Amino acid sequence: MLPRFYQIVDRAHWLPRLLPLGLKLVQLRIKDLDPDHRRQEIREALAACRAAGATLVVNDFWRDAIDLEAGYVHLGQEDLAEADVAAIRRAGLKLGVSTHSHEELETALAADPDYVALGPVYPTTLKVMPWAPQGLERVTEWKRLIGDRPLVAIGGLTLERAEAVAAAGADTLSVVSDVLSNPSPEARLRAWLAAAERWPGGAAAA
Repeated sequence: MLPRFYQIVDRAHWLPRLLPLGLKLVQLRIKDLDPDHRRQEIREALAACRAAGATLVVNDFWRDAIDLEAGYVHLGQEDLAEADVAAIRRAGLKLGVSTHSHEELETALAADPDYVALGPVYPTTLKVMPWAPQGLERVTEWKRLIGDRPLVAIGGLTLERAEAVAAAGADTLSVVSDVLSNPSPEARLRAWLAAAERWPGGAAAA
């Protein structure tokens, strides 16, 4: 089962603060470290998640995920095109894939991922996006197209928007800045985890 809430962090140092609050699914998304420091971050994050009984998803760096025996890797479309999916599967890793269009969804489903991510659902200021906000109707459409496979919604999500996104069909909701940029990340995470228990629907089996 995928938990209904999915936090993305950029460094392992967040985890001792967030994991004790009950966070069970976290992605480590590192963009600006050399390979040695990146692998050390992954090692630390894996150790923290294993100790807390949480699942760590390694973003992009599938070779590191295999070598360090992570349980999950998440790939964007460009990374998916270059990745050895067969090697990922042989290593026993589960796979999540980002999608932003019907063409990308077709590509993702060809890799038989364990979950599909759709974004940005709403406008996001975290990074410049070449795609327009997907909206709730696209969330519903994506869930219909992928069936029993878990759908992760991401991009511009806030607590105020969460219930509507879940009702539209998202099994799991993912955030970055709504927690990490909050004046009190711990309090905001507690609120998200409490809200997740009340969201409608949801069948995030993986």
